[in-house]
This record gives sequence, structure tokens and C-alpha cells, in this order.
Amino acid sequence: MTSLTSAPPAGRTSAERTPRSRLRFWRSPAGQPRWARPALLGIAALAALLYTWNITSSGFAPYYSMAARSMSVSWEAFLFTSLDPSATLTLDKIGGFLWPQALSARFFGFHDWALVLPQCVMGVVSVLVMYRLVRRWQGPAAGLLAAGLLTVTPVAASMFGLAMLDGSVTMCLVLAADQYQRAVRSARLRSLLLCGLWIGLGFQAKMMEAWVIVPALFVGYVVAAPVRLRRRLGQLALAGALMFTVSLSWVALMTFTPERDRPYVDGSTDNSAAAMVFGYNGFNRLHAGLVDGAAPVSSNGLWGSGGASRTPPPTGSGAGPDGANDTNGTNGTNGANGRDQGGAAQRPSAGPSGAPSAGSSGGPSAGPSGTPSGKPSPAPSGAQPDGPSGAPSQNADRKGRAGAAPAGRQVGSEAPSRTSLWLKLLRSPRLTPQIAWLYPLALISLAIGLARHRKAPRTHQGRAGHLMWGTWLFTAAAVLSALGNLPHTAYVAILAPPLTALSAAGTVGLWRAHRAATSGPRAWLLPAVVVIEAAWTIHLASKHVDFAPWLIPLLVAATLVAVLALAPFGTSRRTVLVGLLAGCVAMFAAPTTWSLSVLNERYRGSAVDAYAGPGNDARISTGTRTARAADVRVPTTPTPAQSGLLDYVEQRDGSAKYAFSTEGWEASAPYVYATGAPVVPLAGLHADSLTLAEYRHLVATGDLRFALVTEAGKKTSRISSWVASACAEIDPRAYGATGRGGERAPAQTLYRCEPSDATSH
Repeated sequence: MTSLTSAPPAGRTSAERTPRSRLRFWRSPAGQPRWARPALLGIAALAALLYTWNITSSGFAPYYSMAARSMSVSWEAFLFTSLDPSATLTLDKIGGFLWPQALSARFFGFHDWALVLPQCVMGVVSVLVMYRLVRRWQGPAAGLLAAGLLTVTPVAASMFGLAMLDGSVTMCLVLAADQYQRAVRSARLRSLLLCGLWIGLGFQAKMMEAWVIVPALFVGYVVAAPVRLRRRLGQLALAGALMFTVSLSWVALMTFTPERDRPYVDGSTDNSAAAMVFGYNGFNRLHAGLVDGAAPVSSNGLWGSGGASRTPPPTGSGAGPDGANDTNGTNGTNGANGRDQGGAAQRPSAGPSGAPSAGSSGGPSAGPSGTPSGKPSPAPSGAQPDGPSGAPSQNADRKGRAGAAPAGRQVGSEAPSRTSLWLKLLRSPRLTPQIAWLYPLALISLAIGLARHRKAPRTHQGRAGHLMWGTWLFTAAAVLSALGNLPHTAYVAILAPPLTALSAAGTVGLWRAHRAATSGPRAWLLPAVVVIEAAWTIHLASKHVDFAPWLIPLLVAATLVAVLALAPFGTSRRTVLVGLLAGCVAMFAAPTTWSLSVLNERYRGSAVDAYAGPGNDARISTGTRTARAADVRVPTTPTPAQSGLLDYVEQRDGSAKYAFSTEGWEASAPYVYATGAPVVPLAGLHADSLTLAEYRHLVATGDLRFALVTEAGKKTSRISSWVASACAEIDPRAYGATGRGGERAPAQTLYRCEPSDATSH
């Protein structure tokens, strides 16, 4: 007979296996019940079904999918996680999460399902590892329940079926916790080092968010590892050193690679990877200006049906010469408010030579014509140097590009209060249906677990597990609450592992205690927890009564059945089992309903924002309009005019390293999607890739011969203005576009620049 303070029973083990039985993967290994492996495979199959159901229609994220395409055709773009195949400009974050996607696209071809496939695999791996984590801690029943709850966590059901960065970091953190658990049980340094490795890889996926688990693992290991304190601290120091080494490897690569040999770092104003990672994507999201050199960060938070408050960009420009596939108004304005106007010119990724360092051929390319890669060439005569030595200044002032929301960015007019932002994990109608269902159950389970083991030895693994999961939960919740702006719902996915682990452990522990107790307060504990959890679930579901009208009556009925069947009135074993099943329905039916709704395309989320169920009609900017995130489609097939332009350029660019330049990344996108052409975008989300002097140097060396320019760009960009004045305009009819004889003029004009143009104007 067990009690609330007893250890979980071992369970009936399967028969002894012979070596040949290892091929029968559906059979449980020795030491686990016969039903454990088949049940786990069933849960994994459900997870795979949810994640892959919409894999062929998941769509493309406007910004990240272009980078994935670039990285799939250029190894240099792959290494530096560049936005463009030319490797002139990085993403505004570390793009490690795109490495699996780019490899998949390189192997299978560039399709939306090829980008999503790695995330689906990561989701199934996370579910399987979650079972192992909780099984070691609380037994196979709790492990199965934890794996099942992670599968039916709404944000996870949507996120792992989409090509986004949060799935990668979630898997890495679960694997880090798995290795930590091995280490804390036996004080094995190897396992602790592997834990640090996984955290470092998680940093490559989503930077500082991966470090949110560090306090939990540090506290758990210091408290519970079965070795002396001095050795514990020494092992943690070694693991921490490895973690920081792996985490900062890309930042170090960008920092120590000469600027002329790498892309410019978007998300920064001084070409600093550290400022982009720790400023724009880190501390400056807690308070503006903490790290110098970072691009400005919106201070508005996610609330209601809107996201970060941004002004939709102007309209009137197109992604191609005929104005089709317009994805963002920054094409027309070059994405800048005052970019290249007066003042100091903005720095590109290139150094004095002015040449971006990679083409699209799949590997590093030579430097400017006649010059080995990395060797600066003299600036052309007539170029306007930005620095005293005749080369563009490495630290030229870069102006922010606020005002225009890039394609795919959420827009809205609501400005939530400070209190609302701090309480968004409890009150936001966008966030709570995705993650908040298990809050009461997880917190109650944590409190009961810590109380149960309060007198246990220091190395007791039951207490160590509650301490680790609880610290993870509270640290992540505090960080997310402090971040005023959560532009994407998937941010909250880092709460899913501790919530599901604690909820599963608590449910199984309460059930064991209920079976052991015949009367008294302990016998009422499980029914009371069911009522509390069901009440919270009904509260959340009541905000979306039109989604599943039958859900709340089901929850109420299941709660009543559970309380009556679990009440300590001498009921039979069968009645108590009915009460347990009814209690599980009352507690878990709502998140399961939300998660299963991803089988309907209407509720699956989008490549821009992960969510399952209703109430998430996010509005995002597409340049010319705002639309539901789920309705945004990124065209990857060029229009006839765009195809004609690309053919025209490729037939006449000669030995040029780059096909042509565009005023912004959105204008480059159709050509990159189509063929992976080495198009040079002059602007990313926050930064410009080239100064006028460096642009003219590319023209002078023959590396760049064509440019797409808009009328608006001629007025706002020094480069576009110079191109229009110095280079020859190409008749749109030459490449199949209209514009003469009274027909509609193309949104962008193609110019041909000769090397002599750079020295004579």
C-alpha cells in the first residue's frame, strides 16, 4: 500500500528479452511495462500526424524562407546565415534554426514541405525524449502522460508543423534537460558537457532564449548531484565553458572575420554581431538602449488581435518590373527614412574593396575582378570615400529604419498598459489558449512535490526533478513577462516542457495517493485538484464558446462525474477508474480540442505565427494591405516579366559576380526564390548593405552591371539616384515588360551600368 510520501511503484515489467527482440521496436525494453512502448509509439504517431498534416500547404514566411533559399544554394550564405545568396547581409538574428531547413531544401528541393520537415522531426523527437525524461523521474505512466500532454499543447501542435525557429530551440532544451538528468543522477561529466552542448546549439537557434534553462540546471545540479560541492562547481564550470563556446561561436566567427570577407550584420547599426544578438535580440527588449549599436526595438507588446504597433508601409512599388508580387512598400522607399540622406553613408558588409564575399555558386568566391578574395582593391576614381584613407569608414553612422513594417510583420493599433504586458501570460486572449491550460495543475503539482520531499536527502531525485522543472517554469515565465513585446505566439513554447512534466507527475502522484488513502483530507485532494483545474479550463474556454459549443458542457459533466466517482465513499475500483478517466477529460479535453483543430487548415496557424484553435486572427503587413497571417502567401514563381528580366540579365552580365541589385530584400525575393540568383539587396529589415562608394566600386570592377530602381528610390536613396543619373535605362520591352506606347509603366526600372560610369560621374 502506497501513500503520498512513498516512491512510485516500479510497475509490472515485461518478460526478459532476447537479443533478437531488439528488432521489434514495438516491444517495451526490460524494466518497463509491456504497455509502455506501444503506448509511446501511439503518442508519437499522433504527434507526427498533427505536425505533418498540413506540411504540403504550410506556406512560406516572407523573410526567413528567402534566407533558407539563399542558404540552400550558397555555402557561404549557409555559414553566415545570410539573407541573400550574395552573402551581403545577414538576418537580424542568428540563423542556425535555418541550417536544417536549408539542408533539407538542398536535398529535396525548395518546397514549403521541405522547410517544415525538419521541424516535424524535431517535434517527434521532443515528444519521445520527454517520455524518457519523466519516466526516469516518476515512472512510465507519468512519462507517457507528459509525452501526450506535450503533443496536445496547442502552441506545440502548430509550431512543430511550421518552418519557424521556436521548434529548434524547444527540442534543444528538452535534449539538454535529458542529459542534465543523466548527469545529476550519477555526476557524470560527459553528460553534463552534452547538456552544455545542447544549450549552445539552442543558442544558435534562438539566441538568449536558450539560456533561460541555465538557472534551473545550475540550481538542480548544485543541490542534488551526488559528489562534493567543489567537484560539482568544477563540473559546472567546465560545462558552462563549453556552453558559452558553442553559444558564441557564430558571434566569434562574425567578430573575427574581416568585415570585407563577411556580410553586414542586420539588426545592428555598427556591423556588430554582439550588438545584434545581445542588444536587438536580447537586453534591449527588456529596456531600450542597454546595448549600444543595436537596431531599435519596438516597445509595444502583443495584446488582443494585434501585435507590435507598427505603421503599415507605403504602397505603390512592386517586387518585379511589372509591379506584380509586391510584398512590401519598402521597395519603393528603399526601406529607409533618411537612409543615405545627408550625413554619413551607411556601412555595408564589404570592406574597402566594397565587394560582398560570396556568390551563389555554392561556395566562397573570389574577390573583385582580378583580386583574390579578401584583398582590397583600389577604389575607383570618382568614388566618394567615407573614411580618411579613401576606403569607406568601418564605423560610419547608420540610421534606423523605423516606420515601415516589413512584410510578415504584425500590425495593430492597440497599446497595452504596463500591467497588461506583465500579466499577458495570464490574460492575453492570444497567448492563454496556446499555453495556459495546465497552469493550476502544474503549480499544485510543484507545491505538493516539494512539500512531499522536504525532508528527503540532498541527492533525492524526486526533489531534484521538482526543483529543476519549477525553476525552469518560473524563470521562463518571468522572462516572457518582462519582455513587453511578444510578436509571435510561439515564444511561449518554452513553457511547455516544464508545464507538461509537472502536470504529468502531479496527476500520477495524486492518483497513487488517492488509491492509498481511504478517508481524510488526502482522499479529497485529487477531486479538489480536478475541480480547480477544470474551473480554470472552463474560464479559458468560455472566451471562445463559438469554437466548440459542446466543450464547456462536456467539461462540466466530466467534472461532476469525476468528483462523485472519486469521493471517498467506499466506491468500487471500477467506479474510481471511471472517476480518473472523467477527471482526465475535465482537465485535458480543452487543450486536446485546440490541438486537434490544426487538422483543419483554418486553425492550423501560419508560417508567420504559430497558433491552434480560434481567437488568433493576427493581422500582418503585406506591403499594400494587411491580412490574416494564415492568408499570407509568398509567391515563389516569378511573373513572366520577372522571368524575362532575369533571362535578359543573365545573357548580358558577362563575368559579373552579381546579377543585379534591388533597393530592398523584398524586391530581390522573387528572383532568389526562382533560381537562387545572386541578387544584391541594398536594404534588409534594419540596415543597408552598401554605401554609394562601395556600390560604385562594384560597378567599376565589373562585378555588378545591372540595377532595379524605383521612382521613390531615386528621391530617397543616394545609390538609386546615382544609378538613375549615371547608368543607361533599359527599355522594359526588351525583357518583356510594358511601359511604352501608353501602356502601364513598370514599378521598377532596370538600368545597365558600365565600369566607366563609376569613374566618370
